[in-house]
Amino acid sequence: MTRFPAMNAVAAASAALMLGLASLPAAAVKPVSWNDIANDDKTGQDVLNYGLGLKTQRHSPLKQINARNVDQLVPAWSFSFGGEKQRGQEAQALVHDGVIYVTSSYSRFHALDAKTGKQIWMYEHRLPDDIRPCCDVVNRGAAIYGDKVFFGTLDARMIALDRATGKVVWNEKFADHKVGYTMTGAPTVVKEKNGRVLLVHGSSGDEFGVVGYLYARDPDTGEEVWARPLVEGHTGRLNGKDSTATGDAKAPSWPRDKDGNLVEAWHHGGGAPWQSAAFDPETNTIVIGAGNPAPWNTWKRTKEGDDPKNWDSLFTSGQAYVDATTGELKGFYQHTPNDAWDFSGNNSVVLFDYKDPKTGKQVKASAHADRNGFFYVTDREKLATGAGYPNKPTALIGAWPFVDGITWATGIDLKTGRPNEVAGQRPPQPTAGTDKGKAVFVSPPFLGGTNWMPMSYSPDTGLFYIPGNHWAMDYWTENLTYKAGSAYLGQGFRIKRLYDDHVGTLRAINPVTGKIAWEHKEKFPLWAGTLTTAGGLLVTGTSDGYIKILDAKTGKELWKFQTGSGVVSVPITWEQDGEQYIGLSSGYGGAVPLWGGDMAELTRQVTQGGSYWVFKLPRAAQKVAAK
Repeated sequence: MTRFPAMNAVAAASAALMLGLASLPAAAVKPVSWNDIANDDKTGQDVLNYGLGLKTQRHSPLKQINARNVDQLVPAWSFSFGGEKQRGQEAQALVHDGVIYVTSSYSRFHALDAKTGKQIWMYEHRLPDDIRPCCDVVNRGAAIYGDKVFFGTLDARMIALDRATGKVVWNEKFADHKVGYTMTGAPTVVKEKNGRVLLVHGSSGDEFGVVGYLYARDPDTGEEVWARPLVEGHTGRLNGKDSTATGDAKAPSWPRDKDGNLVEAWHHGGGAPWQSAAFDPETNTIVIGAGNPAPWNTWKRTKEGDDPKNWDSLFTSGQAYVDATTGELKGFYQHTPNDAWDFSGNNSVVLFDYKDPKTGKQVKASAHADRNGFFYVTDREKLATGAGYPNKPTALIGAWPFVDGITWATGIDLKTGRPNEVAGQRPPQPTAGTDKGKAVFVSPPFLGGTNWMPMSYSPDTGLFYIPGNHWAMDYWTENLTYKAGSAYLGQGFRIKRLYDDHVGTLRAINPVTGKIAWEHKEKFPLWAGTLTTAGGLLVTGTSDGYIKILDAKTGKELWKFQTGSGVVSVPITWEQDGEQYIGLSSGYGGAVPLWGGDMAELTRQVTQGGSYWVFKLPRAAQKVAAK
């Protein structure tokens, strides 16, 4: 993928600044404890996790705003992120003690008064002119613990800021941005079984041929505790020393050349866990999606003359279960073996429990809607104890399509956990003397049936809510050789439409039966996350600028508001002084407008922007809701 145009001039002008507009009195900054974070999903006063809880269900217990009064919502305030750096605003904000902590494009961080929108402080990171973001200059959010907030930057750093002032407490470089490492996802705070609190984060950069790593750090000092690569055979680190290889040290799922050496692709194998993690304290397990293998060209990861379906390119394009204490890979389930389409596996993995209708027993499960078009339910207890590795029983419970028109597979085999691939859907190699292979039509495209935008789960309805899209692509292989800092794809593409009347499709799915409960269509691609509440609401945003609220049971649209630019962020809700607020960022960008194809005409209609919007009920409506 190419870099975002005009990156150099704007990024070079960025400064490492803490704009001292104001600061919070140090005595007023109440430390965030582990108990606060662990109970985030049970209280509505704060938002302390990316995912509104360790299970990342994105469900709030608040219900002052509900289906009966949501049509009376009004803007409380809006805040401009300012400057010319408007690009994609994909963040989910955090809220604590009356302060909103929200990141914005180009690695910026803002602390805002939650009731008025007044900026308390802003940190603007100095970005070098040779960063390599694949899919716009986005940042998806922060973590909070103690008296600090933490976020990643586009030049592959993890930074801790003082919550009161925005000043840098520590700044750790975790990899070389010049070869493609970066960070866009929000970090996660966990507490491992020995009582140590850790800051966990991944890396980005699969499109440039990096090896993806998951890291754990001391939140007070930034010092690395462990690092786990997600390409089989690469060696991890623990307490500053080499630890164990990931999976089999001989990496049998990656081919070797005729001389017995692992192929070039293994050295640049991808697997970056660039989204945010869930955490299961009961099993001391971090649960996170692993990115696509590199390069995209599946033939570069297949033994010459063999069938690509005989190779897996572990541990990419799946869900990883990692020991929080040691960083060891405990279990893994791969959605797309030897991924040929950049389906990746980074989309959120949500932890939930349900009653098995056959046995009546409670099942501790994980759910994941993949870019490949299938919705997976897995047994998280089995995966936390080693299931899912090759030659071990699969932990798959169920898998169903959640979008129309899937061409690459007819379904997922529940016995083996592997897809039933359709012949001819892997783009063929270029023939001798040519630069590219024959194009094939594939759906979903690499942008996915869904993408990074997180789904939500309502324990009240028992449904998952997936922001998806109906589209496809023409896809062809290309010759390539690895060059540090250059795109490492080996495939080309053009995005295509599936339907004339819509691209976006928001669907509610039953995780026990796989049945679609309802569908809401959107003309433009959906690229925003979802939120559910105990008030029976589903909140999301649209690429043509609306925040929309639907009835979680029926999908009926109850309210909408035009924000002035496309919404590609993640909504939150919180309560302060007896009032419930809903907030989200507005500002169009991300991967969709960069890739053109059939989407070019649609995306050209959307104006640029960069702001944070907050809504609440008028006082009169609040009084009625309280009765």
